[in-house]
Formats: sequence, C-alpha cells, structure tokens
Amino acid sequence: MKEGRTVRRAMIKPLKLTPPQLLAFMFLFLVVVGGVLLKLPIASEKDISWLDAFFLSTSAATVTGLAPIDPGSTFTLFGEIVLMVLIQVGGLGIMTFAVLVVIVLGKKIGMKQRMLMQEALNQPSLGGVIRLARNLLLFSLLMELVGATLLAIDWVPKMGWAKGLYYSLFHTIASFNNAGFALWPDNLSRFVGDPIVNMTVSLLVIIGGLGFTVVFDVLYQRRWRKLSLHTKLMLVMTLVVNVVAIVAVFFFEQHNPKTLGSLSLREQLWAAYFQGITPRTAGFNTIDIGSLEQPTAMLMIFLMFIGAGSTSTGGGIKLTTFAVIVFAVMSFLKGKEETVIAMRTIRHTIILRALAIASMSMLFIFVVTMMLTLTEDASLLALLFEVVSAFGTVGLSMNVTPHLSMIGKVLIIFVMLFGKLGPLTLVYSIAKPKKTNIRYPNGDILTG
Repeated sequence: MKEGRTVRRAMIKPLKLTPPQLLAFMFLFLVVVGGVLLKLPIASEKDISWLDAFFLSTSAATVTGLAPIDPGSTFTLFGEIVLMVLIQVGGLGIMTFAVLVVIVLGKKIGMKQRMLMQEALNQPSLGGVIRLARNLLLFSLLMELVGATLLAIDWVPKMGWAKGLYYSLFHTIASFNNAGFALWPDNLSRFVGDPIVNMTVSLLVIIGGLGFTVVFDVLYQRRWRKLSLHTKLMLVMTLVVNVVAIVAVFFFEQHNPKTLGSLSLREQLWAAYFQGITPRTAGFNTIDIGSLEQPTAMLMIFLMFIGAGSTSTGGGIKLTTFAVIVFAVMSFLKGKEETVIAMRTIRHTIILRALAIASMSMLFIFVVTMMLTLTEDASLLALLFEVVSAFGTVGLSMNVTPHLSMIGKVLIIFVMLFGKLGPLTLVYSIAKPKKTNIRYPNGDILTG
C-alpha cells in the first residue's frame, strides 16, 4: 500500500520549472490566446486562416511587425485592440503586468515571483525588482501618453477626434514597444516629410530601444560621471550607429527613384533620418523597403542583427553585445590580454557570453535562411532580410511576408519567438547547466 501511494505521489508531483522555462511557457500561452482571439469572427472583416492568426499573434507579442495580411483593412476595431494589447504586454513583459495586478489587489509578492521578475527584467540581483517593475510600467504609460498627445496634434485635425485619437494611441504603443505595426497599407510612407510624425515615432523608438535601465540611470544620476558603464556604452554606441546609418542611407539611396530619388531634398533628409533609426528596433518605414539598393539592404540587415539595448523592448543580439565583441577583437589585435572599455576591465565571462549569443544567432539565421531557399520563391537577399528582421523583432520586409508558403510562415514564427526569448534563455530552458570541479590540463588547437 505504501509503495502504491509513493508511486501515485510521484505521478502527480507538480512539474518544477525554472524561471526561464516558466517565462517561456507564459509567453507561448500569450501567443496562443492572442491567436484564438484574432481568429474570432468579430476580430476580422474577412475570414483569415489559423496560421495567419497565430503568425500575427506571434508578431505582435514579440513586438515584430511582420504581417502576411494588411492589419488595417483586415481587422475590426476588436481585432486591432487585440493586436494593441499583445504589443503592449509583449513589449513590457507579462510579469510587469502581473506585478501591477498583485499590487492593485494589495497582496504580497513572494520569492518565486521576485525570481521571475529578476529573470524577466534581466537584473543581476533580486533587490528592488518590484519597485523597478512598477517604475517601468508608470514610465512607459507616461511616455505613451506624451507620444499619443503629440501624434494627436497632427492627426486629429486630419482624421477627426475619434479616429485621430485612436490612431495616435495605436501607433504610439507600437512605436514605444518597437513593433512595426501600422494601420495603413503603406505603413508610414504617407508621412515621409511630416516632422511631427517622424520625430515623435523615432524618439519613442529610440527611448524604447535604449532599455529601461539606461533611461532610469540617466533620470536618477543626471551626470555623465555618475552613469554606469552600461549606460555610457549604450548612449555612445546608439549615437554613433544612428548617425552612421542615417548618413549611409542618404548616400546609398539619394539617386534611387523608387525610394529617395523622387522626393524633395527636405523629404529625403527626413526619410534618411527615419529609415536610419528604425531598422535596429522597429519596423516602421516611410520608403518602399522592397525597392532598396543592395548596399542599403545589407546595411539594414546588419543593423537589425545588432538590435536594441538589453532590457529594452527591441530584439537582436543587443547593441552592448556587439560593442563587447568589437572591443574584445580590438584588444586581441593589439596584443592585449584584457578588454578595457572606458577604463573598466570587462570580465572574460561577459565576453564569452557575447560571443555565444552572436555565434548561436548567426548559426540559427544561416540554417533558417537555407531552409527558406528550399521553400520560397524569392531572392537570397530578400529571404535573409526577412529572417534577420524576424530574429531582431524588427518587422521590415522586402515584400516577402505576404507571399510566404505555409512552411515559410511556420519557420518565421519560430524565428520571431527565438529572437524575442533570446538564444541563451531558450538554451537554459531546455538544458540544465551542470557545475563541475574537475579541471583538465591545457591543450593547444591551431586556429586562423
């Protein structure tokens, strides 16, 4: 009898999940619920397939923006609100909203929930994660209110109060959370020379892509000398990469009649500015991405692969990961044994982590792109652009998404999930790292 009870207890023993595993399951649950809601008859003007519903749910929850169908002409108000909620929850994080609910209900937050928040917010310690989550939510809502107000100033006179306010709110949430969804079939191309739209959307994208740790560090410290190394690196690298990208887009596209060539000089400058900033994080566009010159397309692939900042709403390998690799390579070429950034030595574990993230990501992108060349009728450049856009949760496309096959859509769904959850999170969710005290003698391997 005792043996029988023991067996039954073992069979009904609850499954223990690590924080990365639980977060991954919660995110997948969000995608499934979103897909079911988008498939409901009240969500769309015309019938859509289950695959398209889950594709769009994944794209919204991962704050990507890739869409096989036009959201603005396909979905009803209910469907668009579902997309908006998925973008908001996916961008700020499920656990952030869970903490808000718990705080509102006046209940205590246990250690398990704090560990989940630590994992979700990518924090080194448990201290202050709840306060950080609350401040993150309040700051995000404040920024979205400001952004919606600025867009409303431009759109309400053109569209009327109801439509103008709603469109302002939708595109503000999409901008701050770095999702490239727009309710027009040409995205934001009709506003290519509109200064209010260009500045509001781009600033929301930049702030959302910096990462809340950087934003809060700047707000609290207010002096460059007191800022953390991570914040300094993010601010400098963001400025450098954005300036280089803006100049390069203008230089590569100024004579292309299908993009900048047909615009006035003023509109060219606005378009180059906007399109130089958005590829790293958000998939908005004011020019036709499918008509880009090859050098511009390659530049955007590079920017999308780098992505936004850590703990931000954007994807990619992260800008600081790229920076660490660049400084490590420079140190190696100079014959230095240590990597130093701003008079601070970077630990070898951080360098190895950066190399692991970049290597796993490149291998994953290579494999998926190779698979798509077998199933899709598109150029290699367009397919690589699509995969990197999905991985970086960007949302730009060279007009490939609407023409993807069933297998192609499934592959892109997996790429978006991989890009949102992160390669190391997925690995830690599947495998349990084992510590060992065994040390082996050194060995030499010829490289290069």
